[in-house]
Amino acid sequence: MKVTGLLASRAARMHRKAWAAVFAALALTSLLLGTFGLALASAGVGHPRVERYAGAALVVAGDQGTRFTAKPWGSAPRTARAGLTERVRVPWAALGVVRKVPGVRAAVADQVFRVGMAGRAALGRPWEAARLAPRVVRQGHPPRRAGEVAVGDGARLGARGGTRVGARVVLRVDGRDAAYTVVGVADGPSAAAYFTAGEARRLSGHPGALDALGVVARPGVDTGALAARVRHALDAAGVRSVGRRADGDVAALRVLTGDGRGGAEFLDAGPVRTGLLELLGSVTATVVLIALLVVSSTVVQALHQRERELGLLRAVGATPRQLRGAVGREVGRVAGCAALTGALGAVPGYAVLRALLAAHDALPPGLELPFPPWLWPAPLITAGITVAVARIAAVLACARTAKVRPAEALREVAPGTARKVTGLVLLLAGVSSAGTAVLQQGAAAGAAAGAAAVTMVSACALLGPWIAEGAMRVLGTPLRRFGGPGGHLAAANCRAAARRSGAALTTVILVVAFVCVQLSAGATLAHEGAAQARGALRAGLAVRADGGLPAGAVERIRAVPGVRAATEVVRSTVVVARREAGEPRLDRLPVLGVTPQRLTRTLDPGVREGTVEELRPGTVAVGADRARSLDARPGSVVTLRFGDGAQARLRVVATYERSLALGDFLFSRDELLHHLSLPGPGQVLVTVAPGGDHEAVVRALTAAVPDARVEQGAAASVQVVAQDQALGDVLTVAAVSAIGGFTVIALLSTLSLIALGRRPELRVLRLAGAGRRQLRRMLRLEAAAVAVAGLVVGAAVASVPLLAFSLAMAGTVPSLPLGQAVLVVAVVAVVTGAGTMLPLRGTLRGRYPGTGPSGW
Repeated sequence: MKVTGLLASRAARMHRKAWAAVFAALALTSLLLGTFGLALASAGVGHPRVERYAGAALVVAGDQGTRFTAKPWGSAPRTARAGLTERVRVPWAALGVVRKVPGVRAAVADQVFRVGMAGRAALGRPWEAARLAPRVVRQGHPPRRAGEVAVGDGARLGARGGTRVGARVVLRVDGRDAAYTVVGVADGPSAAAYFTAGEARRLSGHPGALDALGVVARPGVDTGALAARVRHALDAAGVRSVGRRADGDVAALRVLTGDGRGGAEFLDAGPVRTGLLELLGSVTATVVLIALLVVSSTVVQALHQRERELGLLRAVGATPRQLRGAVGREVGRVAGCAALTGALGAVPGYAVLRALLAAHDALPPGLELPFPPWLWPAPLITAGITVAVARIAAVLACARTAKVRPAEALREVAPGTARKVTGLVLLLAGVSSAGTAVLQQGAAAGAAAGAAAVTMVSACALLGPWIAEGAMRVLGTPLRRFGGPGGHLAAANCRAAARRSGAALTTVILVVAFVCVQLSAGATLAHEGAAQARGALRAGLAVRADGGLPAGAVERIRAVPGVRAATEVVRSTVVVARREAGEPRLDRLPVLGVTPQRLTRTLDPGVREGTVEELRPGTVAVGADRARSLDARPGSVVTLRFGDGAQARLRVVATYERSLALGDFLFSRDELLHHLSLPGPGQVLVTVAPGGDHEAVVRALTAAVPDARVEQGAAASVQVVAQDQALGDVLTVAAVSAIGGFTVIALLSTLSLIALGRRPELRVLRLAGAGRRQLRRMLRLEAAAVAVAGLVVGAAVASVPLLAFSLAMAGTVPSLPLGQAVLVVAVVAVVTGAGTMLPLRGTLRGRYPGTGPSGW
């Protein structure tokens, strides 16, 4: 142990510059793992915020999840689950059942509906349920009659704004306007209107069902015991969630306590939190894979520089155990300090990530991501993982030197056949995975393409020396022809030191392939989706009403002189159950509902078969790619689950091309409205007749639809957006920036290590008569050769999974914005040049090279 410790401490002091590069790579690894690990842990303990039901002991709500069970090949049945984004309601009978449970002081029915208040969107509720928050009236009194309403403090009741007890206000519910007297002003959100229980039940549009049921316990009653009694009473009475569900999708009512009560209020929070966990898990796995490649490459390169030194120790009697122990201790000391340094920055890194999510409104309202004190030490775990990765890399790096006989330890051995075969197998596996991605859709295509990219980069890491040798054979001729003496030296060096060139080349390939795959995948989908939206939109105007459109608005708009066609558009989600290699899958997809009359004159989905003007309740149009996967065509039947979990068998009336912009399914507006819990702002697309007076039509539309605004039609207004699209965009940018920066610094570290190991070689060349200018030219040409070869091979590696992904998802070739492509090339060129030249400034300085022990 003393010998091992002595060797480790001496080596660490002697090779400080080499270990500085390893330190930087390990510190960044620990920082990234700690940051995304904290984000993953915070999302894991996340929950919807409790607001409306803060005063309730427990809440009874519908089952906001749907399930699909299937039996994979050769294994037991498995169940897939997906969250629902529309309200699953509670039958009114549950109110009587819960009120009879011992320990229940009060059971309060809650019904939530959209209210248009002075052109703005608000939420309507019965006043009895508002007290569960609890809310109190600060001015006036609660509503007692059908024509009375209490509003939130700060509500704007007209053009002049302000809130005044006794004022008359016109409210719009379900397209119908009615006048109410403001009798009270309550604390809480301003966009709220409170009615009597009877009036709220009438206005809700579903008088036989509740949105939720708040339960107030008697004093001294244990919440857990009361929840169990309520659960038992509901099950005994056979009360289930409202709606016809799929076979095997048992929709029992939920009894929520504690932080779970917020799930009855913020419906989007649960599904988005699930998506956030999946995204963060994917990013963290990517960080781990890249860290394994980068850290292993850096540590191996640092120890490769010292193979002769390690071989000499074996030759003078050091045992394999002593050698492994010395290297392990040496790497462990550096890794320990680096990992702790990176762990210290994990909490600030997580704070920056949260700030980015907040700045871009990427998280839905009501989703709480707590950061309790017991999570703060979590980066120490990721620091331990970083140290373990470094120790494993060190053991593998010195394995050959430690195993061979002392007499053979000083001899340099070329990479073996096993390494080449493994690399070729991984390369073929990557190409095969990319081929699989072409045949997949959605997340499956993305996963297969991602696996192809990682596998092919790993193959390049193993095949690095052979790739470098082949690249330098190709680049050697122009180097010798146009580079002069420095070019001859560069070509000879690159070919003679293929293993060294391969280490540099592998890191360049990793940088280029990772950044190109991440940037181009999103850019391709965004570009094609925007192009399809522009091609689909025929309307030049859009009529919008945040507080909802009045009844008959579409007919009024169509009657306006100069209007050729008008289409109302509503949005929701559906869930598709399918099998993937026998495994059950549930895909939640954004969809549109439209009024079909003259649809193609306002919104042209690019019909391939059938006609979209036959859209009615009970029918659906299907995107061409989805129709192919479902084997659907006009006249066939598809089974879907709507956003509220209700299952329906729908007849296909058309298939269309522009599914990337308009979604995989297109419904009639009336079909989708039946399953919307809170319809969003009203939107009608309007096409002006040829030769019509545009300005006159705008004025007439404004007069025809009160409290609405008329805007220019924009392609973005019809493009469907996934529920977690903003979240995915922010996390992708953060991951690409962080991991891209990490790989760039790793590239700089690797090149610096290689450069430091070449100082004796350059001193020999100077003693042999090579001039400083010739050596600088040689180094620049070598750096250029590595950069060019890395860019070409990295782009080729990225193009295989990207082409598969783009063909599967968008039916087009991949694209990358010119500015981003130029940035990638510029960063690789600058970093390669800096990593090659800067560490050797001292060696190339002065008229004569230094000699003596330190110079060699």
